[in-house]
Amino acid sequence: MTETQTGPMVREGNWGRWGEQDERGALNLLTPERVLAALQTPRTGKLYSLSMPIERTGPHLDYRGAPQRLTLTNHSDESMFVNGFGGRVGVGANEDIVVMGTHTATHMDALCHVYADGATYNGHPHDGMSSYGGAAYSGIEKAGTIVTRGVLIDVAAAKGLPHLDFGYAITADDLQTALKQQGVELRPGDAVLIRTGWLELFMETDEMRLDQPGLSLEAARFLGEQDVAVVGADNTSVEVQPWSEGEFLGGHIELLVKRGIHLIEHLSLAELSADNCYQFLFATAPLRIVGATGSPVNPIAVG
Repeated sequence: MTETQTGPMVREGNWGRWGEQDERGALNLLTPERVLAALQTPRTGKLYSLSMPIERTGPHLDYRGAPQRLTLTNHSDESMFVNGFGGRVGVGANEDIVVMGTHTATHMDALCHVYADGATYNGHPHDGMSSYGGAAYSGIEKAGTIVTRGVLIDVAAAKGLPHLDFGYAITADDLQTALKQQGVELRPGDAVLIRTGWLELFMETDEMRLDQPGLSLEAARFLGEQDVAVVGADNTSVEVQPWSEGEFLGGHIELLVKRGIHLIEHLSLAELSADNCYQFLFATAPLRIVGATGSPVNPIAVG
């Protein structure tokens, strides 16, 4: 391990488990054997998209801004295609440009996204992030393609609620109770998706509140101890806001920094919930943006 401005880094969670230079974290659990086993999970073959639309409306933090889809070329540019490319009159192309933060809409956090005590996951220095080069370690391109068994933990439904209360901190007992009701057990390498009902409520009200239900630190530790590979939720930060135990980004520190578990936020889980689909084949892949701290994703579930 290297040294930081705050002193020597100590081994935390999964640090060093897959080598001192590892940048993929718990995704190393997705061995070919586990991927093949996950292929046996679907029962109906129904496909589910777990992402929300990328549009100007939607939950986002002010400093990140709303996604912008702008027209790059259309019919008004036909003369460019005729004169510049030798096209004939009546032939052209419509194109777009998209401007958005990598942590807007449904997205995956890279392991370099959050740091604590001067280090990101596996003891990599927190200041290895430059304006043009991006992250020197654990950029989102290191995640690669993800295929594994997915498990929905529908905490809201287990409590008989359309959505959890604002600011509700999900406990480890809440997770275990929901899993028991659903008849599902967690396995190493799972992608665990937590439904609070918050995104559905946002879509109904268009009210962006930061006192959101989510994982408590205790619940985050519980999931880490189960050796899962990915944790996602239908809220803005996976963890509860205001922060559990008063620790800013405490859940991110526990899962991203200590355990190397990638997080996915703003997942659309209503259809899985409506179908009582608790186990499925889960697949996603972030855009290979070199050095990026996150990426939009469109996760797919096969029920």
